[in-house]
Amino acid sequence: MEIHDTIAIPPRPPSNLPPLPPEDLRSGYAEKKNQKVPVWAQVVGIIGELFITAGILIGAYIAWQLWISGWETDSINNNAVASASQEWQQSPQKIGTPRYDDPPEFEHITQLGATLGIIHIPAFGSEWEYAIWQGANKEAILDKGAFGHYKDTAYPGEIGNFAMAAHRNTYGAPMHYVENLKVGDDIIIETKDAYLVYKIEPQPYVVKPTQGEVIWPVPGNQNAEPTERLLTITTCHPYIGIQIERMITHAKLDHWVDRNDGIPEEMFNKNQ
Repeated sequence: MEIHDTIAIPPRPPSNLPPLPPEDLRSGYAEKKNQKVPVWAQVVGIIGELFITAGILIGAYIAWQLWISGWETDSINNNAVASASQEWQQSPQKIGTPRYDDPPEFEHITQLGATLGIIHIPAFGSEWEYAIWQGANKEAILDKGAFGHYKDTAYPGEIGNFAMAAHRNTYGAPMHYVENLKVGDDIIIETKDAYLVYKIEPQPYVVKPTQGEVIWPVPGNQNAEPTERLLTITTCHPYIGIQIERMITHAKLDHWVDRNDGIPEEMFNKNQ
């Protein structure tokens, strides 16, 4: 007779789990679990989820408007400024003689998107410079980060009102710090022939978007004959919130410098 090894199976230990509730209680619990959620509660839940989704989408859109759009337009602007600088004759890196006679006549360029000049506002920092393009179209010009020239206004250096528009909180936001400007600050327009130095006067102020008289040849006076060489910049206001107004900056030509003679003293420090 063969003998086989066997494995002894130990007795099953007592269970430490609590006993199940009586059948009637268990069935009541199952019925409670299977109860339907009221319609009003389902609607409230759906609305809450929609609000959360909308909040995420709005946050993403704001981030795109404030930062991502700025990265794109900065690249476009830098290329436009570099291209114009390469095309124009390089100025000697010295302080040019300020001139108070009539500046060079500016060619009337009418092609949408053509570069008219480069704007410098030293109060905004040594690296601050933006291209000025013909036309104030939002999608084609302003959303590319450029300053847009109102086509029916004067050209740089001319008698009348050289008027431009620019964004304040999106697409590069070139006029982000407009409220920091004060009377006497410089706005310099660089062209292929000259540097035109305008002085801000009066203090920037707020108007309604319907007040187009700010870009008339003589701002606020439609019938007056212009005798001064003015500059106007329009941008949105306020910076945060619903931008239902416009911030207006006026300036008057003070002097100009021939780019073959050097650069304005107001720009000299930023180039060192």
